[in-house]
Amino acid sequence: MRRHWIFPALVFFAAGCAIAPQNPAAVPPSKGVETVQQGEARRAQAARPSYNLAGYPPAVRDGYIDGCESAKATPHARKDAGRMSSDPQYSMGWNDGFSICQKK
Repeated sequence: MRRHWIFPALVFFAAGCAIAPQNPAAVPPSKGVETVQQGEARRAQAARPSYNLAGYPPAVRDGYIDGCESAKATPHARKDAGRMSSDPQYSMGWNDGFSICQKK
């Protein structure tokens, strides 16, 4: 009669070893292999200069980086005319980045 606990213990142990199905898009590729989208994202992130703009909205961060790089006249200099006219946060970030980095 004492063996009746073995089966539930095995079921419990086996359930703990089960692996939940994963989202194929979230699974990183095997070492050394990356998708086209991952490669483009990695190159874009590596090419973009980094600034400590934590807490600011993404549009302000993008504008600040573009404005600062434009003031420094680096190869990353750019001014997105479409966003300047349509996105006030990008415009504010660009103007702030340009004026601050121009002074340095």
